[in-house]
Amino acid sequence: MAHSVPTILLTACLTLGVASAQATPTSTPPAPTAPSVTSTADLSAAQRALQEGRYRDAQTAFEALIARDYNNAEAHFGLGLTLYALGDLTGARFEFTQLTALAPDRFEGFYNLGVLAARQGQYDEALANYQKALTLAQGKASPTSVRQVLDALAGEQTRRGDYPGLITTLTATLALAPNDAALQLRLADAQYRAGNGTQALPALYALLQANPANADAAQLLADVYTAQNLPDRAIRELDKAVAATPNGTVQARLLLRKADLLARQNRTRDAVLAVQDAVKADSRNAAAQARLGELLLARNDRTGARTAYQNAARLDPQNASYRASLALVELNLAQYDAARRDAQLAVQAAPDQLTLARAQFVLGVAAYRQGQYAQARSALQSSALKVPDAETNLWLGLASYALKDYAGAITALEASAKVNPSVNARQNLGAALLAAGRYQEAEATLRGVVTDAPKTAIAWYQLGWTLRNLDREAEARTAFRTALNLGYTQARGALR
Repeated sequence: MAHSVPTILLTACLTLGVASAQATPTSTPPAPTAPSVTSTADLSAAQRALQEGRYRDAQTAFEALIARDYNNAEAHFGLGLTLYALGDLTGARFEFTQLTALAPDRFEGFYNLGVLAARQGQYDEALANYQKALTLAQGKASPTSVRQVLDALAGEQTRRGDYPGLITTLTATLALAPNDAALQLRLADAQYRAGNGTQALPALYALLQANPANADAAQLLADVYTAQNLPDRAIRELDKAVAATPNGTVQARLLLRKADLLARQNRTRDAVLAVQDAVKADSRNAAAQARLGELLLARNDRTGARTAYQNAARLDPQNASYRASLALVELNLAQYDAARRDAQLAVQAAPDQLTLARAQFVLGVAAYRQGQYAQARSALQSSALKVPDAETNLWLGLASYALKDYAGAITALEASAKVNPSVNARQNLGAALLAAGRYQEAEATLRGVVTDAPKTAIAWYQLGWTLRNLDREAEARTAFRTALNLGYTQARGALR
């Protein structure tokens, strides 16, 4: 449950006008003599200009007040707010810093310095300023102002994942608003994320008793039980929430969570049924269709997966991930034209690097399958630069080999075998080494293959040619004979 930090200044103080000071300065410099009626009227006029959005007029008025009496904390405060509204963050920071020096017992300066620091990405400084502001505000400021500071502090603690600190802050906030259901849920979430999920159970059940259709509470309750290794109980709680809500969109979200729990238990058939229920509950839910495609693919139902991904792409045509997934299924179904078309649409959708690499992989393999090796190599090279996994490098090696670029094939296949030393990768690496005339390396690689997988006929055949090129004819004929006995008929010609 993400919560953003405040992006506006403490407007509550502004609306109080001259009386906005929550604590009277007691430290040096000493307070000036009582302001004149003219000064008070000028301050009110400046604050009114700020409230009405006449920022340049407000800036001029506040600067004039400061010129007459630099110790006028209200004028510095008002000028800081004005400069912030004008986008002059450096000027605003200076004025709020002056406010903290002139009125160190007031929380507004520290709070607003925290807002500025958070906006500029200086999160440690923001946290420190919010903590100072809270110390000064508690017991002095209005409950509304204290709540605003607490909310800002909670936002920073959420950002850094300081859940023990967040629990303390939210507990204090709840003391101000004990009936705030959203706060209760947020505290329960912090307790769960801090590893104390069982402490959240009473509040979660209270929330569900008040509103059985509270999907957020039900989902968090399921998370708590899952963390306690009680997935079946988690599923039952989700089922109760699904039955309690008439909202199809909410039902779908809960059912998708149920499907995730079932999939974790390898109950993929039940997970498919749950996602199908989610699709029925919310027929416009593209994510549900994509999840259905993923689960069906895991069950080797490629045709069903294709249909589901087609629906997901139709519902959200700009989602590159859905389109790339559809292309991958079509590739597995040997529908190469369709796979290339959808992969190209995924590329055009300006996806993230991972999705782009996946789409380029499909483009490369489909082109290879259609004998367009140069296009295949180009696409696979682009994919491998982003995600240099074993499969991409394997296909890149095959495309390079088909183009008689044996050096490139060796580089790619070595990279593939390094990540995943599969028999397939090493056998193709042996073939590339053989083609490049690197016979001793080819022999070492291919002997490793036939040792680990002695029924790999093509590896025996390639080993035979390697040994023949090393002038070890008797060993070569033994290797050819083994390949022939394993059913590799091309070896017969090598034995003549």
